[in-house]
Amino acid sequence: MELKMLTSLTRGQPGVLHNCTKSLVAFEYTRGAPRKPHTLLFVGGLGDGLGSVDYLGDIVRALEPTEWTVFSLVLSSSYGGWGMGRLGKDIDELAQCVQYIREYKTPQFGAGKVVIMGHSTGSQDVLHYLNCPNPRPPHPVFDKSWTPIIRTPVDGAIMQAPVSDREGILWVLKCGTERDSPAAMRNLYNNAVEDARRATYEDDDTVDTIVPISVTARIGYPASAPVSSRRFLSLVSPDSPEKPEEDDLFSSDLSDEQLRQTFGMVDARGLLNQKLMVLYSGRDQSVPPWVDKEALLLRWRTALDNGGDRQLWDPRSMVVPNASHALSDSDQAEPRRILVERVTAFLDDIQRA
Repeated sequence: MELKMLTSLTRGQPGVLHNCTKSLVAFEYTRGAPRKPHTLLFVGGLGDGLGSVDYLGDIVRALEPTEWTVFSLVLSSSYGGWGMGRLGKDIDELAQCVQYIREYKTPQFGAGKVVIMGHSTGSQDVLHYLNCPNPRPPHPVFDKSWTPIIRTPVDGAIMQAPVSDREGILWVLKCGTERDSPAAMRNLYNNAVEDARRATYEDDDTVDTIVPISVTARIGYPASAPVSSRRFLSLVSPDSPEKPEEDDLFSSDLSDEQLRQTFGMVDARGLLNQKLMVLYSGRDQSVPPWVDKEALLLRWRTALDNGGDRQLWDPRSMVVPNASHALSDSDQAEPRRILVERVTAFLDDIQRA
């Protein structure tokens, strides 16, 4: 059984539950009612929900004496909803929460700072928020009666554990599992991709089909979460690196030109007022051993800063030594200390700027 460090979240944490919209909620971690004009808005990864990322408790505690509060957003794709979700809808909901926070806090404190932070797939949401056209392009199936949402700029952004789902799956295929050999895994994967491509939608192409859970569970996804053919193809991105799908933002084999279309578009979109900080886990269980993490961060920095007139990469960005994916293992005290130190210093700079 995994031993987890006791955090303020596991002990229970007071705060305020906000209805950002009728169906979208966020929890603000706050003790009492001190003056808190600035906001760190946190988005978890696949399968995450309120309080499921342990290190967030360390950040909440560190920010208690400051003028920052932490909002944790519960997306429609949170918990088991990720398999039916998509980045486009995520950033719409993120935009609604950013707008809500500004409208909620400004009358009380004046204009405050808002920083968005993503863990794992939450990092994909952060980058998609910053680099996607504004408003985003509509989805041909699900956005026929959709009202475009204009995203407002944020003051800073943090990506923690921005890993490639596709490379994680490729590693499973290469190594196999206790149940399946690499050859059996590859056959299972190829059949799943072929079936998903052949029948991505049903009912006159208006409804998602579902990849059999018996298949997705053997590939490595939780057996408790249904995964649509559409999201499966986006995550595994079978035509990459030549033609990456929406979710394939962080793979190490993407070309410099492809990175210019993602990281390199951030400055042009004008949705990041100050800096982007990336904290990559040095011992991330989801990253194959062939990925050179330091080299990958350098390529991202080059694409981001060469994409416009401003230098948007924060120099505190780093590969955190010995850090696991979510910094939840029993030996993660030092990686978590580094993470909290970097995040609080980053927010301090954002506040002073």
